[in-house]
Amino acid sequence: MTELRLTLACGDYDLTRALIDGSVRPAGIELTVLTMPSPERHWRTMRFEEFDVAELSMSHYLVAHAMRRAFTAIPVFPHRRFRHSFIFVRRDAGIEHPVDLNGKRIALRTFQNTAGVWTRGILADDCGFDIASARWFTQDEEETPWTPPEWLWIEQVPEGANIDRLLLDSELDAAIYPEALPSFARGDPRVARLFERPKEIEHEYFQRTGIFPIMHTVVVRNEVLRQFPWVAVSMLRAFREAKERCYRRLADPRQTALAWVQDLVEEQRGILGPDPWPYALEPNRAALTVLIRYSHSQGLIPNPPRVEELFAENTLSESPRYVS
Repeated sequence: MTELRLTLACGDYDLTRALIDGSVRPAGIELTVLTMPSPERHWRTMRFEEFDVAELSMSHYLVAHAMRRAFTAIPVFPHRRFRHSFIFVRRDAGIEHPVDLNGKRIALRTFQNTAGVWTRGILADDCGFDIASARWFTQDEEETPWTPPEWLWIEQVPEGANIDRLLLDSELDAAIYPEALPSFARGDPRVARLFERPKEIEHEYFQRTGIFPIMHTVVVRNEVLRQFPWVAVSMLRAFREAKERCYRRLADPRQTALAWVQDLVEEQRGILGPDPWPYALEPNRAALTVLIRYSHSQGLIPNPPRVEELFAENTLSESPRYVS
């Protein structure tokens, strides 16, 4: 039987490596895998819907779902990250505690990216941060054209300007960034993390909430799902198998160039459990519900959807079956 030819755009992670190298193949599908940086992949998916299957920012997907865009997610979440580590402040900006961010000039890559949505929401929930009080400055154009709510003060920095440079030049006070801010990464003494021991705070956050923040999901074009609804289940099962192979590699110290990899694996298991990346709806309901609330309260989506509405119907059960 001829296999269905589809493209998959995703990140080059240990969790997706088996799909990239072809050692895991989704049943009935001949997959062409395209790896690229997240900003490029998200832009091309949101602006042009280029790929049959794509890893996509969870925040962008909530925006896309509200707009009834032509793709639907499956409950695969190949990228997660705790966010307390990625809040940076200028040392002389008078920011000692999270509440000191109120009224400050804060840099972002974009307002819609998932890292920012989670961070702003956590700071508001846990630290008394008032999102409406800040002045927000974005580096890049939003992936989806958007009219911010009237209560939100936001502008894009001029073309050619750089938010990291503006921070160092005292024109901005802080930054919430998806990755380590370049100035911090190179050890510039003028920049520090807001939280001095972020890992301890992230551990406490997980113990209190049970949430390991979801950054990305995987979407499939609706045109594909209409003609071949079984693709959703085939891709879900393939992502699960790729993840299991990743876990098996991590359990083998010969396959990882880290001297104390087993200690790290055991520490993670003790904190996050045996499967920190569950690919199913129910184990992720709490995190998804919170992110939906954050997206709505920050003016990104007009109405909060039910969690079940976000995913292909035949992938909602713990053991999904093929539907022809």
